[in-house]
Amino acid sequence: MTDTGTHGRRRSAAWFGAEGRSGMVYRSWMRNQGYTGEVFDGRPVIGIATTWSELAPCNSHLQRVAESVKRGVWQAGGFPLEFPAMALGETLMRPTAMLYRNLLAMEAEELMRANPLDGVVLLSGCDKTTPGLLMAASSVDLPAIMVTGGPMLNGKYRGGDVGSGTQVWRFEAELAAGRMTQEECFFAEGCMARSNGHCMTMGTASTMASMAEALGMQLPFSASWPAVDSRRYETAQRAGQRIVAMVEEDLRPSQIMTREAFENAIRVNAAIGGSTNAVIHLLAIAGRLGVPLALDDFDALAREVPTLVDLQPSGRFLMEDFCYAGGLPVVMRELGALLHPEPTTVTGRTVAENVADAECWNREVIRTLDEPFQEAGTGTAVLRGNLAPNGAVIKQSAASRHLLTHRGRALVFDTPEDYLAVHADEDLPVDENTVLVIRGSGPRGYPGMPEVSNVVLPPKLLRKGVEDMVRICDGRMSGTGFGTVVLHVSPESAVGGPLALVRDGDWITLDVPARTLTLDVGEEELERRRAAWEPPPPVADRGWSRLYTERVLQADQGLDLDFLVGGSGHPVPRESH
Repeated sequence: MTDTGTHGRRRSAAWFGAEGRSGMVYRSWMRNQGYTGEVFDGRPVIGIATTWSELAPCNSHLQRVAESVKRGVWQAGGFPLEFPAMALGETLMRPTAMLYRNLLAMEAEELMRANPLDGVVLLSGCDKTTPGLLMAASSVDLPAIMVTGGPMLNGKYRGGDVGSGTQVWRFEAELAAGRMTQEECFFAEGCMARSNGHCMTMGTASTMASMAEALGMQLPFSASWPAVDSRRYETAQRAGQRIVAMVEEDLRPSQIMTREAFENAIRVNAAIGGSTNAVIHLLAIAGRLGVPLALDDFDALAREVPTLVDLQPSGRFLMEDFCYAGGLPVVMRELGALLHPEPTTVTGRTVAENVADAECWNREVIRTLDEPFQEAGTGTAVLRGNLAPNGAVIKQSAASRHLLTHRGRALVFDTPEDYLAVHADEDLPVDENTVLVIRGSGPRGYPGMPEVSNVVLPPKLLRKGVEDMVRICDGRMSGTGFGTVVLHVSPESAVGGPLALVRDGDWITLDVPARTLTLDVGEEELERRRAAWEPPPPVADRGWSRLYTERVLQADQGLDLDFLVGGSGHPVPRESH
């Protein structure tokens, strides 16, 4: 629905343009903040949805970003009103910020719909805040533009660059192997995170910022400006100017995020070596819009796309380098005919028009199609087989080539904690050929499908020089992580998926080129195990966690709640006075 309010006026006029007692109430209570009467003259009312919080370190500078947005809104003749939305800091929240992505989306959706807003600017940063706000905006379908908070400056440690997240996993392995002390790790912490902003690797935060830009919901170059670069705030001010024009044009998310835009985003994700978490988030956003998108689309669309960007965790460089090399517009221009040129973006121009003048300033960081960083087909692969009938994914660009085809015996753990409790045991029956199976980590089973799949290798193998081994899990992996890790196994073990039936010593075959994941156990034996299987007790008996576990969809469907799929527009709520 696209009801703009009463008698064809702006939606906000149903509040601020009302006559009698109702109008007096709405206007007078707003004037206690010191606004003059002119702000109620019919100009566009722009909501600024901010996920600022000191509990979300990646988003702790969004207050300043919001001030820049407000300048732009005022300049363009709008009336900006900032409001808080739930902040999801992946670095602090337990059991996982993913448990609350849908709650953020629900809260922000209701705030947008219930208030006198004509358009919205979405301020995000950390991993789940970007998709959560895009899901909300998709359901409400008011004119909306996203401004992400930007990556931190490159980390610096002992004369070299270190990437947030990615280097954590490496430091952890070095510590476990005895090659690094706890004191050295403590010192390195401050070297790794040295400015405002989200992870400066191509983790989930950088990936989803790039996805917002590739979908057309961010201004060009927005994904890569460092958080502390003055151009981050300039971009925010321009977004404030632009949202006012978008209201005039009635340019809405449903007109921008079309099937073609999602296809572009999937191919861009392959080209940048983006996070596997983009799969889940794009599926959820598409579901809110009613855009047909399936798990297999990610494999089919990425197969012909090479990895162009040499960024951690797949490569060497960091987001600051990516920015100075030209950022996402260079990648999109380089992809050329692999992208749909015609989708409209928040600029009011097409994708092709936005990137037509993009220039690359560092071909070490952003490669060409003719000489890519990794060849076509090295992006996210979708696997199927009797161990993952509804699919699983693997990030090939961050995996070890020699393990992409592998057969080994399973060593099974019912939770990540069970593995971590014994992984340092010298008698653990594991070698480099073992397949570690970690279950109980899915959307219902944990709950929330945490980023626990790339568990650290057993120290006894690290000391032998083993740097990678096959791991299979129904959970997720941080976009900053790396390794040969099969993720998002669906259905998850907690609902009786085949992962629940694996036993120690079973043979498992991984064949990424063939896109298969197979448990080499006969169907009759699997049926016997299935008949004996008992579901685990519920992990929650009240509140949000109970609602989530009862209604969450599986990984191949994007983990939204089943009753939130699809949008309901932005009708003016019923009168309350």
